[in-house]
Amino acid sequence: MRRIPAELVKRYEAEGWWTRDTIGDLLTRGLAAAPGTEFRVHSASRPWCGTFADVERVARRLAAGLHERGVGPGDTVAFQLPNWMEAAAVFWASAVLGAAVVPIVHFYGRKEVGYILDAVRPQVFVTAERFGHLEFQPDLCADVPVVGVVGRDFDELLAEKPLLGTLPADPADPALIAFTSGTTRDPKGVVHSHQTLGHETRQLAASYPPDRGKQLTAAPVGHFIGMVNAFLIPVVDGTPVNLTDVWDPGKALALMSRYGLHIGGGAPYYITSLLEHPDFAPATHLPYLRYAGLGGSSVPAAVTKRLAGLGIHVFRAYGSTEHPSITSSRHDAPEAKRLFTDGEPLSGVDIRLDEDGEILSRGPDLCLGYTDPELTAATFDEEGWYRTGDIGVLDADGFLAITDRKADIIIRGGENISAPEVEEVLLGIPGVAEAAVVAAPDARLGEHAAAFLRMLPGHALPTLAELREHLERAGLARQKWPEEVHGVEEFPRTASGKVQKFRLRRDIAVRN
Repeated sequence: MRRIPAELVKRYEAEGWWTRDTIGDLLTRGLAAAPGTEFRVHSASRPWCGTFADVERVARRLAAGLHERGVGPGDTVAFQLPNWMEAAAVFWASAVLGAAVVPIVHFYGRKEVGYILDAVRPQVFVTAERFGHLEFQPDLCADVPVVGVVGRDFDELLAEKPLLGTLPADPADPALIAFTSGTTRDPKGVVHSHQTLGHETRQLAASYPPDRGKQLTAAPVGHFIGMVNAFLIPVVDGTPVNLTDVWDPGKALALMSRYGLHIGGGAPYYITSLLEHPDFAPATHLPYLRYAGLGGSSVPAAVTKRLAGLGIHVFRAYGSTEHPSITSSRHDAPEAKRLFTDGEPLSGVDIRLDEDGEILSRGPDLCLGYTDPELTAATFDEEGWYRTGDIGVLDADGFLAITDRKADIIIRGGENISAPEVEEVLLGIPGVAEAAVVAAPDARLGEHAAAFLRMLPGHALPTLAELREHLERAGLARQKWPEEVHGVEEFPRTASGKVQKFRLRRDIAVRN
């Protein structure tokens, strides 16, 4: 893990941003304060309805069952589940055990899941027997001591009596290892402590508008922000949990009308797909779109102006899995700041721009580092600064606007796609000499992946269908598959021979 300067530790503790609470302590207090709060899963395959107390009992029976199997503080518990009740139970159980939880996005494929399990070597892995393209693959977790499969044998992990209280853990120790795509060829394991995750949870809970209504969470709980919004913030606030395991705008609109559920934001696609659906009725649905906190993807000004024109109160935020909340506009900030900037630094956060305009940040919710020590050393410096890979500008009032990206990633509907990871798989196609993957504009999702291939003499450019067949055989998650393919005789290059991807992106923009 990175070295956190002593003066920063002292400051974070003195300000109350870092406390002696573990995530288990935070959950235990919140659940005890609002046991009768609604917890509902809206799902065609695994619907569920109950209360916080009902879910907590499952979680504590699971915690007791895992503890009987030797799981406790310092261990790791991985899960790959959709937005189901059992995902909350696994996360809450891990927290009261003092174990680090490893959420895995439910649509990750064999390649990503195999890498993650090998990287963290968990004591426990809980997954689904089948959901969409997710299917239990026993060989992937053959070396994991405890495996539970929802829909098959998950209940066998539950002890008869629940575990009471929480097991003691050091709040500076890891509480979460979240994997995300970036500039590396494999997912990056981002390590958060009880302190960094606890501060992020309390900070977000305090910053949300008090009249935001009952929220529907559609973001995958395998993602950092989806998990925090689904399983932590509602417990701190004592507000209902409503999950959906598939994003279907028509069904979401129906849930809004039937249950009075609100959509509070996320990647812009979640909001725009509702507005563009034929079932959208302004008089019926706009009252449940009171606020739109946008982030996790590029946020075009055209979108923020459109939403504001409908009377939706828009505010933007900027962060990453490594540093979840760097900047945000307060919901009561001036409209121009909310619509056209990514906000100002949040509590305890410092930001600065280097000579190239790259954003460097540090703060009490910044992660401990990566599971890869070399990546940690390359990304964080001795003074505690994190190199975000994003380019930005600061206005006279200290509000930040993201203008470009140095990191070699595509952000499709809030999902990070590592260009090098996809390129490496594409190079396995017979006849491909070189591959470059870049972001292409997408009216619905913000961006999608576009592949440029240079073929060896005598080999034809593969069709998009052929390319996708290869990616499916390789086990790469479908969200990462390129959605267009182009052939080139030669790539534009720098003097040192590096492919000039900005020129490929410019070419894509002209074509589209």
